[in-house]
Amino acid sequence: MRNYRLPGMRGKRQQGEVEKPKEGKKTIRRLCGYFKAELATVGWLMLAVLTVVVCSVWAPALQSNAIDEITAKNFGGLPKILITMLIVYGVSCLATLFQSLLSARLSQRIVKRLREDLFEKIINLPVKYIDNHPHGDIMSRMTNDVENISNTVSQSLSSMFSGILMIIGTVFMMVMLCPRLALLSCTTVILTLVVTKFLSKAMRKFYLKRQELLGELNAEVEEMVMGFKTVTAYNRQNEVTKEFDETSDRLTKVGIISEILAGSMGPCMNVINNIGFVIIAAFGGYFAINGIISIGIISAFIVYAKQFGRPIDELAQVYGQILSAAAGAERVFEIMDNDYEDKSGSKNMDGAKGVIEFKNVDFSYVKGQKVLSDFSLKVEAGQKAALVGATGSGKTTVVNLLMRFYDIDKGEILIDGVNIKDIDCNELRKNTSVVLQDAVLFSDTVRNNLKYSNLLATDTAMEKAAKMSNCYDMIHSMKKGYDTFLTGSGQNISQGQRQLLTICRAFLAEPKILILDEATSSIDTRTEKNIQDAMVRLMEDRTSLIIAHRLSTIQDADIIIVLDKGKIVEKGNHNELLAQKGKYYELYMTQFSGRAT
Repeated sequence: MRNYRLPGMRGKRQQGEVEKPKEGKKTIRRLCGYFKAELATVGWLMLAVLTVVVCSVWAPALQSNAIDEITAKNFGGLPKILITMLIVYGVSCLATLFQSLLSARLSQRIVKRLREDLFEKIINLPVKYIDNHPHGDIMSRMTNDVENISNTVSQSLSSMFSGILMIIGTVFMMVMLCPRLALLSCTTVILTLVVTKFLSKAMRKFYLKRQELLGELNAEVEEMVMGFKTVTAYNRQNEVTKEFDETSDRLTKVGIISEILAGSMGPCMNVINNIGFVIIAAFGGYFAINGIISIGIISAFIVYAKQFGRPIDELAQVYGQILSAAAGAERVFEIMDNDYEDKSGSKNMDGAKGVIEFKNVDFSYVKGQKVLSDFSLKVEAGQKAALVGATGSGKTTVVNLLMRFYDIDKGEILIDGVNIKDIDCNELRKNTSVVLQDAVLFSDTVRNNLKYSNLLATDTAMEKAAKMSNCYDMIHSMKKGYDTFLTGSGQNISQGQRQLLTICRAFLAEPKILILDEATSSIDTRTEKNIQDAMVRLMEDRTSLIIAHRLSTIQDADIIIVLDKGKIVEKGNHNELLAQKGKYYELYMTQFSGRAT
């Protein structure tokens, strides 16, 4: 039972309510687990990063030597130093290019596996999970959150490795050139750590909030697109726009704060770096005057100080990006940590007759609110049984339970005397075809849509199923027949035609049990009559459950079960129930006397 929220009628949401990452470190460690299969690429990436760092650390020392040679007017060794510098810069350029290529390859391969794992999880989740979560938010996790992780791996991973190695290498060279000046230059590190810790804490909070609001915004857009005709028909455009603008405004405000915090990291680091330059200029000049160091060493220290401050700045920004990716990864892993749909069962349905029996079944979508109460029903093999009753009486719930979309709270459901929990779920659904009220087709050819229920079906079998479901003429009237491409999940054909194709698809599966859940509600009266005639032939030797509000579609059913508030109140064929003048009689007279239902 899906809990849809109509566009233009948004429920109240806790403004500013943010769920902070519960296990940020665990999430990052789990994300790092995806790197195991890419250790070779990581190794080559590390080698490229190391090469760039070595060149970057070595170049200022060569520059220092060149300046000292010029100062001493010793031009004999200068060409060798300059050639070495040219080679170092050339190698650094090539290594940087190689690093970029490897980073892109690594990120895309990791995200590919993450996206595949997430999709595989989503399509194997219980129906209950999909029904109870906004579809737009689920899609946001698949797209926005995964893409955020991709960008972080691509842009931040090599920066993090490079930054750490650059800091180590730079400090080493500074200590080698002048330990005292190196110690003075590193005094700014404490200030850097304090600023980084403060800003990162704030960034972590707002990055997560931004991802959650983005998911909420996507959910609203998805609902509006699905309910577009309803929005337009009731002139709710202004209300929908207002609600969208409210969420968009909240996202904008959080996004601005997030960007301000992220953007302030650079200026703060620049101020700290400038303080470091002042220290080097003052104390370096003093040391040079006293002959402790040369002018070339001061030049090298200025470059090293810049190289030292830049990776700290980058690491601070990388940390913010990692927090953002961790927030997205946590949302992804929230889905992946849900249990798979329970498809356990060792028994198959070979030779099944299709006897369906519900024994004292209790069920509730929400705890404490029973939809079915002590429900017992037996449908014999080959019998055509119809479920009728007012909306909310539990008709569709019976189908959900029989298909194992939901688990019952109490009692048992049997097929040929075997509990459906003991039957392999795939086997159960392979032998049961369901045609729902909402005709679901895919953006593909008519042929592939029909074969969706049976990939091994032959063209002859399709022709037979099309004739039996009375859509043979319809298909052959299309320009390309079975190869006609259905765009927009079948939006280029009518609703009635889409429903006929779904019925044909169900028949092509050759099921032991056939379920029609309001299958003819979107079909005109003439087509409905054709479908009824075809169903007489199709339901021979097949157990059939029909859910219908229009009682004209089930008058020839072998047995009609009348439900009211989750219980069976009447049972019999059409004439017997009319003669009782009970609930079924009231429903029948309501429809056929013209009174409102």
